[in-house]
Amino acid sequence: MAGRIIDGKQIAQVLRDSIQEEVMFLKDKGITPGLAVVLVGDNQASETYVRMKQKACENVGMHSILIHYPATVSETELLAKLHELNQDTSIHGILVQLPLPDNISEIKVIETIVPEKDVDGFHPINIGRMMTGQDAFLPCTPYGIIKMLEHENIDLEGKHVVVIGRSNIVGKPVGQLLLNKNATVTYCHSRTKDLASVTRSADILVAAVGKAKFITEEYIKPGAVVIDVGMNRDEQDKLCGDVDFEGVRNMTKAITPVPGGVGPMTITMLLFNTVKSAANVLDSSYSL
Repeated sequence: MAGRIIDGKQIAQVLRDSIQEEVMFLKDKGITPGLAVVLVGDNQASETYVRMKQKACENVGMHSILIHYPATVSETELLAKLHELNQDTSIHGILVQLPLPDNISEIKVIETIVPEKDVDGFHPINIGRMMTGQDAFLPCTPYGIIKMLEHENIDLEGKHVVVIGRSNIVGKPVGQLLLNKNATVTYCHSRTKDLASVTRSADILVAAVGKAKFITEEYIKPGAVVIDVGMNRDEQDKLCGDVDFEGVRNMTKAITPVPGGVGPMTITMLLFNTVKSAANVLDSSYSL
């Protein structure tokens, strides 16, 4: 029997409805949650992501601004703008779309954004707070994955989770969040020996490899939950994930599709973090 599809679009909409209610509450208190997105260069994929983020803000009633620099912008000018946004009381979240040109240090950019407005969850202070289980702005894609699993009532406690990928954006933080939920977590990467023998032991497999349809049935334990973080193009130039969806679905208990799985959750958690930052102005707590 084919595994059930985890509908990220549907879950994201449920959460966005709650976010919209909180936006209305904050507006009644005189605060309109505001997000500033900084885009450098003319990367087509980045421009698409930015448009999607702005539209999502508009749909829930948030304020958003786009600051678009040419690829030739200096690091000094970009950092000066971030300092300005740090002081702007109408802006509660600051996001710099990655990747950046080689002449600009991503680390410097991330560390320049004050932790209170770091709605991407990349600042070392937020990462440290996440590691120690404290309240923090959590990275959006990993946080979205946790919310999906919770929505689907997939028990994490004591389960063996294998994460394929160790990036600072997805792999490492999602493993930590799962560990915080009392899962037993194994990280795999390009140096892992006999990858399939490790992944076949996973009750939950998180694929963040960046290779189209890399995960085939030989990597899957029957009855596993499979979360596909990949966003690739196949031979027909169609969007696909890191998992061979059609090839492995029949082996799974549940699986996320691409598109329509993890992707919508990432933007949703960006909205959540921005609204949480705005709610912090009132010294109130906001949780979905």
